[in-house]
Amino acid sequence: MAKEAAAVRPRKKKALKRHATATPWLFLLLGLLIVVVFTVYPFFQTIALSFTNATRLNSGQFNGIDNFVKMWNDPRFWTALVNSSLYIVGVVIPLVFLPLLLALLVQKRVPGIAIFRTAYYLPVITSMVAASVMWGWMLDSRGLVNQVLQTLQIIAAPLPFLTTRWLLLLSAMIVTIWKGLGFYMVIYLAALTNVPADLYEAASLDGAGAWRKFWSVTVPGIRSTMVLVAALVATAAFKVFTEIYVLSDNSAGPGGKAISMVMLIQREGTGLDGRIGYASAISVVMFILTIGLMIATLRMQNPKDSRNG
Repeated sequence: MAKEAAAVRPRKKKALKRHATATPWLFLLLGLLIVVVFTVYPFFQTIALSFTNATRLNSGQFNGIDNFVKMWNDPRFWTALVNSSLYIVGVVIPLVFLPLLLALLVQKRVPGIAIFRTAYYLPVITSMVAASVMWGWMLDSRGLVNQVLQTLQIIAAPLPFLTTRWLLLLSAMIVTIWKGLGFYMVIYLAALTNVPADLYEAASLDGAGAWRKFWSVTVPGIRSTMVLVAALVATAAFKVFTEIYVLSDNSAGPGGKAISMVMLIQREGTGLDGRIGYASAISVVMFILTIGLMIATLRMQNPKDSRNG
Protein backbone atom coordinates (compact mmCIF):
# COMPACT_ATOMS: atom_id res chain seq x y z
CA MET A 1 0.00 0.00 0.00
CA ALA A 2 2.83 2.37 0.83
CA LYS A 3 4.42 1.72 -2.55
CA GLU A 4 1.12 2.36 -4.35
CA ALA A 5 0.60 5.62 -2.42
CA ALA A 6 4.14 6.70 -3.25
CA ALA A 7 3.50 6.01 -6.94
CA VAL A 8 0.20 7.94 -6.91
CA ARG A 9 1.71 11.11 -5.39
CA PRO A 10 3.95 12.01 -8.40
CA ARG A 11 1.00 11.48 -10.76
CA LYS A 12 -1.17 13.80 -8.67
CA LYS A 13 1.57 16.41 -8.60
CA LYS A 14 1.92 16.23 -12.39
CA ALA A 15 -1.87 16.50 -12.84
CA LEU A 16 -2.04 19.49 -10.49
CA LYS A 17 0.84 21.11 -12.36
CA ARG A 18 -0.91 20.58 -15.69
CA HIS A 19 -4.13 22.03 -14.29
CA ALA A 20 -2.25 25.02 -12.82
CA THR A 21 -0.75 25.69 -16.24
CA ALA A 22 -3.89 25.14 -18.32
CA THR A 23 -6.55 26.75 -16.10
CA PRO A 24 -5.50 30.42 -16.61
CA TRP A 25 -5.43 29.88 -20.38
CA LEU A 26 -8.93 28.40 -20.26
CA PHE A 27 -10.19 31.57 -18.55
CA LEU A 28 -8.41 33.70 -21.16
CA LEU A 29 -9.44 31.60 -24.15
CA LEU A 30 -12.69 33.41 -24.99
CA GLY A 31 -11.12 36.85 -24.61
CA LEU A 32 -8.09 35.86 -26.70
CA LEU A 33 -10.38 34.41 -29.37
CA ILE A 34 -12.35 37.68 -29.57
CA VAL A 35 -9.12 39.71 -29.81
CA VAL A 36 -7.74 37.47 -32.56
CA VAL A 37 -10.94 37.46 -34.61
CA PHE A 38 -11.86 41.15 -34.28
CA THR A 39 -8.44 42.82 -33.84
CA VAL A 40 -5.41 40.75 -34.84
CA TYR A 41 -6.87 39.20 -38.00
CA PRO A 42 -8.37 42.49 -39.34
CA PHE A 43 -5.05 44.23 -38.59
CA PHE A 44 -2.99 41.85 -40.73
CA GLN A 45 -5.75 41.69 -43.33
CA THR A 46 -5.63 45.48 -43.65
CA ILE A 47 -1.87 45.36 -44.17
CA ALA A 48 -2.29 42.70 -46.86
CA LEU A 49 -5.06 44.64 -48.63
CA SER A 50 -2.94 47.81 -48.66
CA PHE A 51 -0.74 46.17 -51.31
CA THR A 52 -3.67 45.30 -53.59
CA ASN A 53 -6.15 47.14 -55.81
CA ALA A 54 -9.12 45.54 -54.02
CA THR A 55 -12.54 47.17 -54.26
CA ARG A 56 -15.91 46.44 -52.70
CA LEU A 57 -16.81 44.19 -55.64
CA ASN A 58 -13.37 42.80 -56.45
CA SER A 59 -10.86 41.00 -54.24
CA GLY A 60 -8.11 42.72 -56.23
CA GLN A 61 -4.59 41.78 -57.19
CA PHE A 62 -1.18 42.57 -55.75
CA ASN A 63 0.02 45.97 -56.97
CA GLY A 64 3.07 46.57 -54.79
CA ILE A 65 3.39 50.07 -53.39
CA ASP A 66 1.10 51.68 -55.99
CA ASN A 67 -1.40 52.71 -53.30
CA PHE A 68 1.29 54.43 -51.25
CA VAL A 69 2.65 56.24 -54.32
CA LYS A 70 -0.88 57.35 -55.16
CA MET A 71 -1.34 58.53 -51.59
CA TRP A 72 1.83 60.60 -51.79
CA ASN A 73 0.44 62.39 -54.84
CA ASP A 74 -3.13 62.70 -53.50
CA PRO A 75 -3.85 66.28 -52.32
CA ARG A 76 -6.79 65.01 -50.27
CA PHE A 77 -4.44 62.88 -48.18
CA TRP A 78 -2.24 65.87 -47.37
CA THR A 79 -5.30 68.00 -46.60
CA ALA A 80 -6.57 65.33 -44.20
CA LEU A 81 -3.12 64.96 -42.63
CA VAL A 82 -2.82 68.72 -42.08
CA ASN A 83 -6.32 68.90 -40.59
CA SER A 84 -5.72 65.97 -38.23
CA SER A 85 -2.35 67.39 -37.18
CA LEU A 86 -3.85 70.82 -36.50
CA TYR A 87 -6.60 69.08 -34.54
CA ILE A 88 -3.97 67.60 -32.25
CA VAL A 89 -2.39 71.00 -31.66
CA GLY A 90 -5.76 72.63 -30.98
CA VAL A 91 -7.00 69.95 -28.58
CA VAL A 92 -4.00 68.64 -26.64
CA ILE A 93 -3.01 71.84 -24.84
CA PRO A 94 -6.54 72.68 -23.56
CA LEU A 95 -7.23 69.09 -22.54
CA VAL A 96 -3.96 68.82 -20.64
CA PHE A 97 -4.34 72.03 -18.58
CA LEU A 98 -8.09 72.80 -18.32
CA PRO A 99 -9.02 69.47 -16.67
CA LEU A 100 -6.14 69.98 -14.25
CA LEU A 101 -7.51 73.38 -13.26
CA LEU A 102 -10.98 71.86 -12.82
CA ALA A 103 -9.52 69.06 -10.70
CA LEU A 104 -7.80 71.61 -8.48
CA LEU A 105 -11.09 73.48 -8.08
CA VAL A 106 -13.22 70.46 -7.17
CA GLN A 107 -10.71 68.42 -5.15
CA LYS A 108 -11.46 70.29 -1.93
CA ARG A 109 -14.06 68.67 0.31
CA VAL A 110 -16.72 71.34 0.73
CA PRO A 111 -20.51 70.96 0.94
CA GLY A 112 -22.11 70.43 -2.46
CA ILE A 113 -18.85 69.78 -4.32
CA ALA A 114 -20.20 66.43 -5.58
CA ILE A 115 -22.82 68.35 -7.59
CA PHE A 116 -20.11 70.26 -9.43
CA ARG A 117 -18.09 67.09 -10.04
CA THR A 118 -21.18 65.43 -11.51
CA ALA A 119 -21.96 68.44 -13.68
CA TYR A 120 -18.43 68.51 -15.09
CA TYR A 121 -18.52 64.75 -15.74
CA LEU A 122 -21.98 64.72 -17.34
CA PRO A 123 -20.72 65.42 -20.90
CA VAL A 124 -18.49 62.34 -20.68
CA ILE A 125 -21.45 59.98 -20.54
CA THR A 126 -23.21 61.83 -23.34
CA SER A 127 -23.02 60.21 -26.76
CA MET A 128 -20.57 61.95 -29.09
CA VAL A 129 -23.23 61.99 -31.79
CA ALA A 130 -25.74 63.62 -29.44
CA ALA A 131 -23.14 66.14 -28.25
CA SER A 132 -22.17 67.01 -31.84
CA VAL A 133 -25.82 67.43 -32.86
CA MET A 134 -26.45 69.71 -29.87
CA TRP A 135 -23.41 71.85 -30.63
CA GLY A 136 -24.40 71.89 -34.30
CA TRP A 137 -27.72 73.45 -33.34
CA MET A 138 -26.01 76.05 -31.17
CA LEU A 139 -23.35 76.93 -33.77
CA ASP A 140 -25.72 77.10 -36.71
CA SER A 141 -26.12 80.46 -38.44
CA ARG A 142 -29.47 80.81 -36.64
CA GLY A 143 -28.27 79.05 -33.51
CA LEU A 144 -27.86 80.23 -29.95
CA VAL A 145 -24.22 81.31 -30.23
CA ASN A 146 -24.75 83.57 -33.23
CA GLN A 147 -27.96 84.96 -31.76
CA VAL A 148 -26.22 85.89 -28.50
CA LEU A 149 -23.25 87.44 -30.30
CA GLN A 150 -25.55 89.49 -32.53
CA THR A 151 -27.71 90.56 -29.60
CA LEU A 152 -24.60 91.79 -27.78
CA GLN A 153 -23.58 93.52 -31.02
CA ILE A 154 -20.25 91.73 -31.07
CA ILE A 155 -20.84 90.63 -34.66
CA ALA A 156 -22.98 92.16 -37.40
CA ALA A 157 -23.68 88.96 -39.34
CA PRO A 158 -23.80 85.29 -38.31
CA LEU A 159 -20.42 83.54 -38.25
CA PRO A 160 -20.20 80.49 -40.57
CA PHE A 161 -19.07 78.06 -37.87
CA LEU A 162 -20.21 75.01 -39.83
CA THR A 163 -19.61 76.06 -43.42
CA THR A 164 -15.97 77.17 -43.56
CA ARG A 165 -12.89 75.00 -43.14
CA TRP A 166 -11.14 76.61 -40.22
CA LEU A 167 -14.25 77.53 -38.23
CA LEU A 168 -15.61 74.02 -38.75
CA LEU A 169 -12.40 72.51 -37.40
CA LEU A 170 -12.50 74.97 -34.49
CA SER A 171 -16.12 74.03 -33.76
CA ALA A 172 -15.23 70.34 -33.77
CA MET A 173 -12.33 71.05 -31.39
CA ILE A 174 -14.72 72.82 -29.02
CA VAL A 175 -16.97 69.74 -28.97
CA THR A 176 -14.00 67.45 -28.28
CA ILE A 177 -12.70 69.66 -25.48
CA TRP A 178 -16.13 70.11 -23.90
CA LYS A 179 -16.76 66.38 -23.89
CA GLY A 180 -13.31 65.39 -22.62
CA LEU A 181 -12.95 67.84 -19.73
CA GLY A 182 -14.73 65.67 -17.17
CA PHE A 183 -12.97 62.45 -18.14
CA TYR A 184 -9.47 63.84 -17.78
CA MET A 185 -10.52 65.78 -14.68
CA VAL A 186 -11.19 62.45 -12.95
CA ILE A 187 -7.74 61.17 -13.97
CA TYR A 188 -6.15 64.28 -12.47
CA LEU A 189 -8.22 63.97 -9.30
CA ALA A 190 -6.79 60.50 -8.77
CA ALA A 191 -3.26 61.75 -9.45
CA LEU A 192 -3.57 64.73 -7.09
CA THR A 193 -4.38 62.46 -4.17
CA ASN A 194 -0.95 60.87 -4.56
CA VAL A 195 0.94 64.16 -4.13
CA PRO A 196 2.23 64.17 -0.51
CA ALA A 197 0.55 66.84 1.60
CA ASP A 198 3.78 67.52 3.53
CA LEU A 199 5.31 68.95 0.34
CA TYR A 200 2.63 71.65 0.31
CA GLU A 201 3.24 72.29 4.03
CA ALA A 202 6.97 72.62 3.44
CA ALA A 203 6.32 75.01 0.54
CA SER A 204 4.04 77.11 2.77
CA LEU A 205 6.75 77.30 5.43
CA ASP A 206 9.14 78.55 2.76
CA GLY A 207 6.69 81.31 1.92
CA ALA A 208 5.53 79.89 -1.41
CA GLY A 209 2.28 81.25 -2.79
CA ALA A 210 -0.46 79.39 -4.66
CA TRP A 211 1.24 79.71 -8.06
CA ARG A 212 4.61 78.62 -6.68
CA LYS A 213 3.05 75.59 -5.02
CA PHE A 214 1.34 74.67 -8.26
CA TRP A 215 4.50 75.00 -10.35
CA SER A 216 7.00 73.51 -7.88
CA VAL A 217 4.89 70.86 -6.14
CA THR A 218 1.77 69.97 -8.11
CA VAL A 219 3.22 69.84 -11.63
CA PRO A 220 6.29 67.71 -10.71
CA GLY A 221 4.06 65.42 -8.65
CA ILE A 222 1.68 64.67 -11.52
CA ARG A 223 4.10 65.01 -14.45
CA SER A 224 3.66 61.39 -15.51
CA THR A 225 -0.11 61.79 -15.46
CA MET A 226 0.10 64.92 -17.60
CA VAL A 227 2.20 63.04 -20.16
CA LEU A 228 -0.30 60.17 -20.12
CA VAL A 229 -3.19 62.57 -20.68
CA ALA A 230 -1.29 64.24 -23.53
CA ALA A 231 -0.71 60.85 -25.17
CA LEU A 232 -4.35 59.82 -24.81
CA VAL A 233 -5.64 63.14 -26.13
CA ALA A 234 -3.20 63.24 -29.04
CA THR A 235 -4.01 59.75 -30.29
CA ALA A 236 -7.75 60.32 -29.91
CA ALA A 237 -7.55 63.71 -31.66
CA PHE A 238 -5.61 62.23 -34.58
CA LYS A 239 -8.49 59.78 -35.09
CA VAL A 240 -11.22 62.42 -34.97
CA PHE A 241 -14.28 61.52 -37.04
CA THR A 242 -17.68 61.92 -35.40
CA GLU A 243 -17.42 65.60 -34.53
CA ILE A 244 -16.52 66.74 -38.05
CA TYR A 245 -18.85 64.20 -39.67
CA VAL A 246 -21.91 65.31 -37.71
CA LEU A 247 -21.22 69.05 -37.64
CA SER A 248 -20.65 69.15 -41.41
CA ASP A 249 -23.44 66.66 -42.20
CA ASN A 250 -20.83 64.38 -43.82
CA SER A 251 -19.64 67.11 -46.17
CA ALA A 252 -16.39 67.94 -44.32
CA GLY A 253 -16.98 71.59 -45.16
CA PRO A 254 -16.96 73.25 -48.57
CA GLY A 255 -15.08 71.06 -51.04
CA GLY A 256 -14.28 68.60 -48.26
CA LYS A 257 -11.47 70.88 -47.05
CA ALA A 258 -12.07 70.04 -43.37
CA ILE A 259 -11.75 66.29 -43.92
CA SER A 260 -9.84 64.22 -41.37
CA MET A 261 -7.77 61.08 -41.87
CA VAL A 262 -10.52 58.77 -40.64
CA MET A 263 -13.12 60.53 -42.79
CA LEU A 264 -10.87 60.03 -45.83
CA ILE A 265 -10.58 56.33 -45.03
CA GLN A 266 -14.36 56.11 -44.64
CA ARG A 267 -14.99 57.85 -47.95
CA GLU A 268 -12.48 55.74 -49.85
CA GLY A 269 -13.54 52.42 -48.39
CA THR A 270 -17.33 52.60 -48.42
CA GLY A 271 -19.91 52.47 -51.19
CA LEU A 272 -20.14 50.15 -54.18
CA ASP A 273 -17.10 51.80 -55.75
CA GLY A 274 -15.12 51.83 -52.50
CA ARG A 275 -11.41 51.30 -53.02
CA ILE A 276 -10.60 48.95 -50.16
CA GLY A 277 -6.94 48.65 -51.10
CA TYR A 278 -6.34 52.39 -51.11
CA ALA A 279 -8.31 52.90 -47.87
CA SER A 280 -6.25 50.13 -46.26
CA ALA A 281 -3.03 51.85 -47.34
CA ILE A 282 -4.18 55.09 -45.69
CA SER A 283 -5.06 53.09 -42.57
CA VAL A 284 -1.57 51.56 -42.43
CA VAL A 285 0.08 54.99 -42.75
CA MET A 286 -2.23 56.38 -40.09
CA PHE A 287 -1.36 53.48 -37.77
CA ILE A 288 2.36 54.14 -38.21
CA LEU A 289 1.88 57.87 -37.57
CA THR A 290 -0.22 57.14 -34.47
CA ILE A 291 2.44 54.83 -33.02
CA GLY A 292 5.09 57.46 -33.72
CA LEU A 293 2.93 60.09 -32.06
CA MET A 294 2.47 57.96 -28.95
CA ILE A 295 6.20 57.23 -28.70
CA ALA A 296 7.09 60.89 -29.14
CA THR A 297 4.57 61.93 -26.48
CA LEU A 298 5.60 59.29 -23.95
CA ARG A 299 9.30 60.12 -24.37
CA MET A 300 8.48 63.51 -22.89
CA GLN A 301 8.01 61.76 -19.56
CA ASN A 302 11.73 61.11 -19.17
CA PRO A 303 13.55 63.56 -21.45
CA LYS A 304 16.89 63.04 -19.64
CA ASP A 305 16.72 59.30 -20.18
CA SER A 306 15.90 59.72 -23.89
CA ARG A 307 18.91 62.05 -24.35
CA ASN A 308 21.22 59.69 -22.51
CA GLY A 309 19.96 56.75 -24.53
